[in-house]
Amino acid sequence: MRVVYRGLAVVAAVVAVAVTLTVVLFPSEPDEVVARPVTAPPAAALPSGSAPVSGSAPSAASVSVSPVPSPSRVPASASPAPSPGSHSPTPGASLAPGYTAMEALYADPRVPRLTRDVKRMSLRPTGKQVIKDKRTGLAAPTLPRPWRTYGPAPFTSRQVLPPQRGTKLRGMFVTCPLPIMEQESPRDTALLAARWTLNHHPEGSKISWLASQPVKRGWMLAYRVTYGKHSSRAAVVVMDGGMSKPGLAFVTVPDSQRKHWRDIGRAAAGVRVLG
Repeated sequence: MRVVYRGLAVVAAVVAVAVTLTVVLFPSEPDEVVARPVTAPPAAALPSGSAPVSGSAPSAASVSVSPVPSPSRVPASASPAPSPGSHSPTPGASLAPGYTAMEALYADPRVPRLTRDVKRMSLRPTGKQVIKDKRTGLAAPTLPRPWRTYGPAPFTSRQVLPPQRGTKLRGMFVTCPLPIMEQESPRDTALLAARWTLNHHPEGSKISWLASQPVKRGWMLAYRVTYGKHSSRAAVVVMDGGMSKPGLAFVTVPDSQRKHWRDIGRAAAGVRVLG
């Protein structure tokens, strides 16, 4: 009987061990494994200057990236402006960095230096009939026939001579707010304005000075414009009409209408401030 009891005891012990292993190895609810979040262990911080272990991806903190400065934050010393004299700005192009408007003017071969040899011209009084340009604050004299008023755009007033056969050029007398940057000296402003008027002459035009003199609240320049075998006579008057910018009066007459060259002095002499 003792043998039988011992056998039963061994069987009972084996059963108990089997039940215990089942409880330990298998959870009571299998879905718990799925429900638990899967997290990776925190990465250990690498010592300064050490390389990441081969085969592992480097963390963002271990990669050093040199920032690229944006153009607006690049220091001025990174691209120094050229010193005047190192090279000349391109005539007619945008003003090169480091150059003033007058330096660009002096570098333009189309416009010679205005020397003291240039004399004054006689400015005779004109008639009382004028065109009132309220945008410039100036009054422009009404020129006699065959001059006539014309659509002003892109100017603020315009008078023209009749067109000629065989050419698109004809006399023109206009006023408008100063289209270039005003300078400290009215004379310098007039020089820049004369250079600007080359935009309204044939390509390849060059200036030669005929007269230069102060006028009331401004400056007047008269000049010849040559292009190929032909030329025009022209004049600019820069005058402070009390507006935010000075006013510009510009007259030009081609050699095909040379009998009206005398009107250039009349136009220049008659420009005055509205009042």
